[in-house]
Amino acid sequence: MMLSQLPILLILLPLLGGILTLFARPKGIALQRLLSLFFTAALLLLSIYMVSIANSGDYSVYLLGNWTAPFGIVMVLDKLSALMVLLTSILAVVALAYAISQDTDKNGQHFHVLYQIQLFGLNGAFLTGDLFNLFVFFEVLLLASYGLLLHGGGRLRTKGGLHYVVINLVGSSLFLFAVGTLYGILGTLNIADMSTHIAQLDSMDQGIVAAAGLLLLVVFGIKAAIFPLYLWLPGAYANTSAAVAALFAIMTKVGLYAIIRVHGTLFSEQAGALAGLHADVVLTLGLVTLAMAVLGVYAARSLKEQTAFLILASVATLLIGIGINTTDAMAATLYYLIHSTLIGAGLFLLADIIARARGSYSDRLRAGAPIKQAIFLGSIFFITTIAIVGMPPLSGFIGKVMILEAAISSAFSTWIYAVILVGSLLMIMAMARSGSILFYQVDSSLDDDGEKLNLRATAMALILVFASPVLVIAAGPISEFTQSVASQLSNHQSYINAVMSQPAYQGGK
Repeated sequence: MMLSQLPILLILLPLLGGILTLFARPKGIALQRLLSLFFTAALLLLSIYMVSIANSGDYSVYLLGNWTAPFGIVMVLDKLSALMVLLTSILAVVALAYAISQDTDKNGQHFHVLYQIQLFGLNGAFLTGDLFNLFVFFEVLLLASYGLLLHGGGRLRTKGGLHYVVINLVGSSLFLFAVGTLYGILGTLNIADMSTHIAQLDSMDQGIVAAAGLLLLVVFGIKAAIFPLYLWLPGAYANTSAAVAALFAIMTKVGLYAIIRVHGTLFSEQAGALAGLHADVVLTLGLVTLAMAVLGVYAARSLKEQTAFLILASVATLLIGIGINTTDAMAATLYYLIHSTLIGAGLFLLADIIARARGSYSDRLRAGAPIKQAIFLGSIFFITTIAIVGMPPLSGFIGKVMILEAAISSAFSTWIYAVILVGSLLMIMAMARSGSILFYQVDSSLDDDGEKLNLRATAMALILVFASPVLVIAAGPISEFTQSVASQLSNHQSYINAVMSQPAYQGGK
């Protein structure tokens, strides 16, 4: 198969998996689990292969319907999209195995169907080169996420899900307004072609395009949970099942990816007066979001809620890196993105394991009965906490140092250093307090009704947690890869040329 034909497989595989698991539902949960695991594992293997292809530096462009750009829809595999699909696949395999080991997939109907459709939407969003189809894939992944979020029911889950649904429906409406405006001015929705038109834009139309671009930033800000549009995230992520929350660690990254891909391409240095339209806004909102996230970590009343705010803090740190708007900052941001996605998901799984071990006291941050295997769980909690807040010697520290180093040249460097360093210190203090409550402030006279440690589920959490030391050991080659990704992203003309010059497929000719 030609390289240009390969990206579509990353979308078709989970779609086929969703269809087959739907038809397998009358046969029972065992067959659904088998099919879901098979297709998710196959997606992981395919994603690894796609990264090896993308790492050559070439673009793989698939023309849907064999219509050339800008008339047809294109799927584009480059280093960034390959990286995002690989991260999604890793989380998908681990989270699915965790859900099965804890039997949370039995708590409602269609879990495995929705899970595969969620992967279909995520991969489509990462691969599409067309703005309207980015909207379509957003809606697919959001519809699937609604079902996964509410899977199993419950008052708090329904309340959090309602907030999630309402604000994302508002975002979808704004997305259509922005897309319609841009199409009316530019006459195209192919991202590469839009970039070319913006570079040649008449001065009279620049204001309208700028307004539409900022409206798109609001939409992507909702998906990424940027201040002041972040209030849906803690309630939604903290009250859903652990496996779904772990997969959702990549969901906020879809909004960040869209900012990098869409705004980074449309408002690159080639955009003339509109160049860098989004950068200062993203940087400022990142700083404010980080400050709000730190306050949330302190105010959280449960470990899962605290983890949700830690995810928000990682999103804010990534926004700061994007807002610095240099190649080195983007390389540092991508390294931190890998770290925060894997470790954040691992902490969600660990929080659920701790909650089950505490029985009726769950993950609430108040004194309870002693935890079974407290030394083991406490040690893992300690390692995960060090990683997530960015203390040395783990990967969070390396990622933050790289971002701070890239921030030296920024006009906002003082604010960046102050907010990141003070925020990290405060989060360390908050997590130390949480660990003290969970593992040391115990009352032996209280009834111990906690569950025994589920070894298979714990193994899944450990896979993600110990990604942090792996990222440290392999920091050299990984940072070289993220640097190459950032360099490819900065070469916007090569992306445009690859998409616009891709010829129609001629079969065996």
